[in-house]
This record gives sequence, structure tokens and C-alpha cells, in this order.
Amino acid sequence: MPNRLIFPDAEAAADALTFAGRAGTIGGESAVRLRAEDGTLVMTTAVLWPRTLLEETPTILAMRALPVDPELRCDLTIAAPGLAGTEDPAALALPEAAVTAPWAGVSPPRGGWEQTGVVAASVLAARAQWGMAAVAHELPAEPGEDLVRSVRAHVWGEPDDDLGGLPRGVAFAGTALGFVHGEEDAVVRTAPGWTRLTMRRGHVLVRRAVRSGLTPVRATGTAG
Repeated sequence: MPNRLIFPDAEAAADALTFAGRAGTIGGESAVRLRAEDGTLVMTTAVLWPRTLLEETPTILAMRALPVDPELRCDLTIAAPGLAGTEDPAALALPEAAVTAPWAGVSPPRGGWEQTGVVAASVLAARAQWGMAAVAHELPAEPGEDLVRSVRAHVWGEPDDDLGGLPRGVAFAGTALGFVHGEEDAVVRTAPGWTRLTMRRGHVLVRRAVRSGLTPVRATGTAG
């Protein structure tokens, strides 16, 4: 893996460091996937994802694209926050080792998106605040890890009418990662199996849980 990320300027490097730092504050097993190709670095982190094949929790990803050294090619996942500043303000140091994350192998489609609506920034901010209060209310003073995961999945995975039926976690993702800013509306686009909210500072993507299991039992033979 490369040992540094080199950006065209200090501002892009600072943006990457900010994204990684915020990803490290959202709770859970925080990690950031880094994919670089053709001068663009795509940084992705997961706010919510199913822990087992039987869970119906949606996968909610936050994504930000930044300019980077055009010669860099990589696809790796690091702990968040795992980036560090260097003596060069336009470069960041990577950790010595990559990590694994169950959601990192899930990639949204690159094409086929159709605009289906907008969500106001004020609505995203309000639903995120409501959800954070709901999580705090449902958790006891010293909750175990399993309970925290269960409450987060319930609150953030629940469809919200104010968000057009999208899971409430999209509001949390947009707010926690700093994408919700001012009075900007989030543009909603859909592709098969996916929904994407696009703002100037980044994207929030939702993939509904893929149900798996046995097929329905069919009657066989002849009636007696």
C-alpha cells in the first residue's frame, strides 16, 4: 500500500483529514475506504450496515471525492481516523496497515441514476437531531456494545416520512460528515437497489438490505 496521499494543494489534504476525523466519531467500527484512480480520491465510510445476513438493516454510506495525485492507484480500507498530517501540507501519511470492514466490498453503481426529488437541508438537520435524541433516550447509562448496535439500527434504519421514506440514518450521515450546510437542498437520485443524496460537500448512499433465505415451499403431487 502507498505510504502517503499526495494532493494538489493543502486545502484538499485538509478536507481528506477532516472527513477521516469525522468518520472516526460516528461510533461503531469506524473505517474509511480509499479508492484512487485518474486523479480522484473517493473516500467512503459506513454509518450503518447489517451485521448478519438475516438483518434487514440498510447499508448507509457517506462518500466524498477529492483531487489527488493522478499517478496514485489504490483501493484500501484504513481505521478512522487513520490519516495523519506531514511536513508537507499537501500530503497525508497513511497508517502502516490496512483493516477489513464488512461493508467495504459494497460499491454503488457508477451510472443509471435518475433524479427523483430533493430534501431540504433543514429537514435533514431536524431529523438527525431527533434521531440523536432518540438514541440517547433509549440507551442506559452504561450500555453494552450489542445494545448500542441494536438501538442505532432501530433508530437510524427506520424509514422516516419526512425524508420520503428513506431511513433516518441518511440525515445523520449528512449531518455528522459535514455535508449538510446552509440552506442547500440534497438532490435525491435512484438506481436499482440504491438511493443517493447529493450535496456539494459529499454524497449519502443507501442500499436496502438484500433478503436471503429459503424459497417458499410449493405444493407437489396431486390432490387426494
